[in-house]
Amino acid sequence: LFLQSTPATSIPTVQVQSQQMNLQPPSYTAASQQAEQMKKPGQNFMCLWQSCKKWFQTPSQVFYHAATEHGGKDVYPGQCLWEGCEPFQRQRFSFITHLQDKHCSRDALLAGLKQDEHGQAGNQKPSNK
Repeated sequence: LFLQSTPATSIPTVQVQSQQMNLQPPSYTAASQQAEQMKKPGQNFMCLWQSCKKWFQTPSQVFYHAATEHGGKDVYPGQCLWEGCEPFQRQRFSFITHLQDKHCSRDALLAGLKQDEHGQAGNQKPSNK
């Protein structure tokens, strides 16, 4: 599977392929989002990574998308930027596991959409009490 960590011999000059993903400041523009935000029939699961908001048909498609587009070795920012998630520093492999367990299960994705509809994603902090 694609979860294997790359050997330490990989050269960090592959950064060129990341297409300014690392250079973007946190304030994203809405310009590139319009096409992606169109929900097609059968697409009931949304990527809630920062301002991504792309729709998918299955939770596993969301996971694959998020793991490769947001958690890829050239683009992963070192922490989870999923809406409403604590931005703890995580190693990439730990993040992939976290993504699958906490954000890309069917239940988590549906719950995230409900929060998003009410404009509460990001404000919801689960209490540990």
